[in-house]
Amino acid sequence: MSDKGALVLFSGGVDSTTALALAVSEMGSGSVTALSVSYGQKHVKEIEAAKKLSRYFNVRLIQLDLSEIFKFSGCSLLGRNSGEEIPKESYAEQLKKTNGSPVSTYVPFRNGLFLSAAAAYAMSLGADEILYGAHSDDAAGNAYPDCSEAFNTAMNTAIYEGTGGAVRIRAPFVGLTKAEVVRQGVGLGVPYELTWSCYEGQDEPCRVCGTCRDRRAAFLANGLDLY
Repeated sequence: MSDKGALVLFSGGVDSTTALALAVSEMGSGSVTALSVSYGQKHVKEIEAAKKLSRYFNVRLIQLDLSEIFKFSGCSLLGRNSGEEIPKESYAEQLKKTNGSPVSTYVPFRNGLFLSAAAAYAMSLGADEILYGAHSDDAAGNAYPDCSEAFNTAMNTAIYEGTGGAVRIRAPFVGLTKAEVVRQGVGLGVPYELTWSCYEGQDEPCRVCGTCRDRRAAFLANGLDLY
C-alpha cells in the first residue's frame, strides 16, 4: 500500500472502479487521484461514468486525451473506425477466429501507454503508486495481452527503474477472475449501477458484446441482477 498517495487508471468500468474503491478504502479520498484517458473511443459513456464516480468517491479526476496515438489503428472500438462492427460474442469465441491473437477490440498496447503516462503524472503529483484493474479473465487466451501477470511484472520493473524507485505499479486483481473482482467490490460497497462497460454507446448496454457478457456473468456469480 502507498505511503504517499495513489494514482488510479480509471475508465468508469467495473474493474477500475473496484480498484479506485480499494485505494480510497486504504488511504482516504484525499490521497487518491483518478486518471481518465480518452483514446478515440466511439462513445463518451465511460468518460461520463468516470466523472460521476470520481464525484461519488470524492477524488480528483485528471482527464488525458491520447487519441492521436491510435489514429492508424484498426481497432473496432475507435470512432475513426465507425464502419468496423464490434463483435457480439464472448472472448472465447472471438479467440477461435483469431488463432490466439488479440481480439479486434484490443487497443494496441493501451495499458502500456496509459501506465507510462500515469508514471509521469504520479511523479509530478508526489504519488508513489499506480493502480489499474487488470484481471485474469481479460488476459486469458491472449485476448488482451497487456492485462497479463507477465506484462504487469515487466511494466512495474520498467516504471520503478525509470522513476528512480519513486513509483510502483499495483495490479491488485491481476490473478483474479472478474467475478472475484466484483466480490471484492461488493465488500467495498462499490456502486456498480453507476459504472459503464459496454463497447456500444447507446442509452442501455447492448448485453451481447464481450465485455457486457463478462460483466453480467460476474454480477450473477455474486448474486447481483445487473447489466
